[in-house]
Amino acid sequence: MRDLHELPKLRDSLSYMYVERAVIERKQYAIEVIDQQGRTLVPVASLCLLMLGPGTNITHAAIKVLADNGCSVLWVGEDATRFYAQGLGETRKAYRLLRQAELASDPEKRSQVVMHMYQMRFNEELDPGLSLPQIRGLEGVRVRRAYSQASITFGVPWQGRKYDRTSWKRSDPINRAISSANALLNGICHAAIVSGGYSPAIGFIHTGKQLSFVYDIADLYKKEITIPTAFQVVSESSEKVESRTREACRERFLKVKLLQRILPDVDQLLDIENNIIKGEGDFDEDSALPAALWEPLIDEETELSWS
Repeated sequence: MRDLHELPKLRDSLSYMYVERAVIERKQYAIEVIDQQGRTLVPVASLCLLMLGPGTNITHAAIKVLADNGCSVLWVGEDATRFYAQGLGETRKAYRLLRQAELASDPEKRSQVVMHMYQMRFNEELDPGLSLPQIRGLEGVRVRRAYSQASITFGVPWQGRKYDRTSWKRSDPINRAISSANALLNGICHAAIVSGGYSPAIGFIHTGKQLSFVYDIADLYKKEITIPTAFQVVSESSEKVESRTREACRERFLKVKLLQRILPDVDQLLDIENNIIKGEGDFDEDSALPAALWEPLIDEETELSWS
């Protein structure tokens, strides 16, 4: 029986690997990427996320070794700018998901989580008297200020966040760089969310989409990571901004230790430490272990009325 406790933790993993126009096969306990450049052996025990772009063929055996090592797999568009599907994360426990669903289903509790998210973005306490629209307005001002400041710092002209999803190349270099950086950040956050056992669909600020929670969490880091990274890339050159942004983001993710931060930040937002649902077994140690049965809570007065 495999023991997932023996696998490297998410926080110790490499951030991600993007592959396109290649064949991926299993090679012993690793995967091998075969393309026009030759063959590249990739250890997957410490890989957090594999992003499969257009023209990629992957074998069943390769998917199995990725799953066995807790590496999430995303099927994405060219340059990782679109998301299509995901593979399974590494945990088999559900207490984080149950807590997430509980908070999202109660309007009062959900509002508290939303407030905590905005506090993390502002990095300061908010006036409790502010309404949600007022807080969102303040956040919008701060994001626009972040863009303007980055424009001044890196000397990149800024005309606003404008891009046409149906015509990617018509966007200016800085908007393409920002979109590319945000797509990568979404992928990393998605991998962390799935790895921790959360649902990427149950959002608090964003809602109604299968990636709502991914957008919620990614927004926590954009001002710090993707905005300055994108402006720096374009300040150096307006050529090949997508590929250069990917490289710069990989270095930035490593420098700020993003993978060490995401799950602890999410756990803190949802107060997981104080609200762990106790199970009757370790499903990561034995994924085939039967789960307990749910029982409704009945108080004494209700129980007496039935007798």
